[in-house]
Amino acid sequence: MEVGVQKDRVKELIEPLSAQLRDSLKGLERHREIGKIIDNQDEETRAELQNVVENLLKKMYKNEASDIDLGGPGCANKVWYRIHGDKSPDKSVPEFSLLETDFLLHNLIMPSQREHLLEHRNLDFSYSLSGSDSISGARRYRADMYFDLEHLALNMRKIDNEIRPFKGLNLHPEIAKALSLKYFKYGMTLVTGITGSGKSSTLDTVIDANNRTVDSHIVIIASPVELVHEPKKSVVRHREVGRDVKSFKEGAIQALRQDPDIIVIGELRDPETIMTALEITDSGHKTFGTLHTSSAMESIERILGEVPPDEQNRVRTRLADVLTCVISQKLIPSLDGKRVLAKEVLMVTSPVKAAIRNNNVNEIYQMLMEGGEQGMMTMEQDLKRLYEAGKISKEEAINNANNKKRVKQLISEAQY
Repeated sequence: MEVGVQKDRVKELIEPLSAQLRDSLKGLERHREIGKIIDNQDEETRAELQNVVENLLKKMYKNEASDIDLGGPGCANKVWYRIHGDKSPDKSVPEFSLLETDFLLHNLIMPSQREHLLEHRNLDFSYSLSGSDSISGARRYRADMYFDLEHLALNMRKIDNEIRPFKGLNLHPEIAKALSLKYFKYGMTLVTGITGSGKSSTLDTVIDANNRTVDSHIVIIASPVELVHEPKKSVVRHREVGRDVKSFKEGAIQALRQDPDIIVIGELRDPETIMTALEITDSGHKTFGTLHTSSAMESIERILGEVPPDEQNRVRTRLADVLTCVISQKLIPSLDGKRVLAKEVLMVTSPVKAAIRNNNVNEIYQMLMEGGEQGMMTMEQDLKRLYEAGKISKEEAINNANNKKRVKQLISEAQY
């Protein structure tokens, strides 16, 4: 059977384990008991169970999948892969019962992780295939384990160990300088987009460019740590929230005592982390972070919206002082059946700073449209570029625009 998955062997391994479960146990107590049964197994049994899931993960490199989903009633006993943006079940892989996937998934995590899972009903973690010779060369995955109608479910996203060349981002020289510690010693850069838009890949490319060209100390705080950067010209620290540090906020504050040049905060997910990021940037450091927003203007408004009204003027002033660049991006289905990067790029010039400081964020879109000489562009301008280059269809350009009326105008003008 494909990828070495042996359905009969899985059943043979799990049946005696499930026989130890008391029928009276329900909900979290049932999962706590499954965890105890798993932890009491010998290394050989656990390795076999682990190998079942890892063979499914290895298949992602053959079928060019970005994500895998299994477990819980929502998967209907099937294993699902997302390939070039589309998610569907793999008919070549055998089906697994809910009880089988409960045991298989509990086997992947440590007791401390299980306690977090049972307390919070969710666990974010990174996972490396067993047998990897080095940390940086390991096949790694970003994982999210959670509950689906009292059964365990899992999504894993493949982390590409190949870093995209910086030139592949197609950034203007002025923007490239803003991202480099060599030219800008301090300031905050935001890489934004919805889940699955390639934010992490772009950020890894920027980190790698600095790692290759500047003598520095880079501290990366992430949940979880995805791609591991091998130190080149820089010291590179990777601190995973929950494993190496308690929170993004604590990691950022601790980083100040570690003599950093660049601090990467994987996700600005709450007001405390956002305020901490602004403060450490204001103290003279170069920082990078991500937000789940689809445009530069929305990113600015999101940060301001996270603080109480009586604090907004102070935060607006600080944001105007420290913000250097915003890259908002999407992955667009392309005509060759894959996906291509579209982006909006804001360089925070003096007029942009004034607009932020004076609460005139709505003026920034016009500055984006007219700021080509500084490397700026709107999402609509980049979608038009991709359409004219024959990379995406007109429909995809319109569907993915933040301002659909504007992108239609741009495409119409180009056709005359």
